[in-house]
Amino acid sequence: MNLSCPMPVLDFDVITLGHGSGGILTHRLLESGVFSLFKNDLLDERHDGAIFELTGRLAFSTDSYVVSPIFFPGGNIGELAVNGTVNDLAMCGAIPKYLSLSFILEEGLPMTEFWDILVAIRDAAVRAGVQIVTGDTKVVEKGKGDGIFINTSGIGQLHPKARIATRHVRAGDKIVVSGHVATHGIAIMSVRTGLTFETDLVSDTANLNHTVAALLDEFGEQIHLLRDPTRGGVATVLNEIAQEARLGVALAQPAIPVLEDVQSACELLGLDPLYVANEGVFLSVVAPEIADAFVAKLRELPHGAAAAVIGEVVVEHPRQVVLQSRIGGRRVVSMLVGEQLPRIC
Repeated sequence: MNLSCPMPVLDFDVITLGHGSGGILTHRLLESGVFSLFKNDLLDERHDGAIFELTGRLAFSTDSYVVSPIFFPGGNIGELAVNGTVNDLAMCGAIPKYLSLSFILEEGLPMTEFWDILVAIRDAAVRAGVQIVTGDTKVVEKGKGDGIFINTSGIGQLHPKARIATRHVRAGDKIVVSGHVATHGIAIMSVRTGLTFETDLVSDTANLNHTVAALLDEFGEQIHLLRDPTRGGVATVLNEIAQEARLGVALAQPAIPVLEDVQSACELLGLDPLYVANEGVFLSVVAPEIADAFVAKLRELPHGAAAAVIGEVVVEHPRQVVLQSRIGGRRVVSMLVGEQLPRIC
């Protein structure tokens, strides 16, 4: 628990069905800290929605979070929900402004856990520079919600230099990854029931919007595409790009940054790091003439110290991703089939 933000004294210790009724208990739950933690002028109006003004081109995104366990090394479902939607907006080339926040709570969820999640949401929103301006709370019977599910939706203004779209991808473009891959997924797996193994790994969940904004400031429309490789990992996202652009992707395995502990855990579990989920990493497809400068800049920014060029867009093998291995062989890297790692975000 964040000791700088103690939980208020309550006369209830767990979430009950009555807290989702819309009546007195719902209001007591919201007044117990939700409104004070997320306090801002728009939320204070307490309408059914938020009323605000934005100009220019906008981006809108929504996502739901069902990660299990809800507390994991390096974070919890609350900050994951904020970071995930903030990052989705950033991948559009947008500057995130406002979020909605909706909870589905399971009867019996301890208030201490809910408070920790609320504080994590507040702190993540502050780091990202976004405001939570509207939301909703529902409660389901015990056994039907796995503690808590969260939905966040976000709105942001497009960066004036952003021209982010698959149609801008060209043969010769370089593919850059911002950091070590597969860390988040393996951190979750390290505490998954029945699969516990010794590791000091923590999730890399983080807001990436400030880093992306700095890159757009300097490189603008020479950044052709941005994607965050969450579910399905790097391999799935690159397959999506290859199919949408109708071009090929050539990957160099030695260039892909993977922490040694992550690589070892993947080998132990029979996983390929390219398919493991990430939450603090993004992929960029950039014009070849800026690739070196782009990586150098990214390494100076938060969450970009391990940035590297890992591949290239090519005219050969259109709609396919081909990996050159460390020993010189080549193999096709397909899109993820089925669900490799359930409940990872």
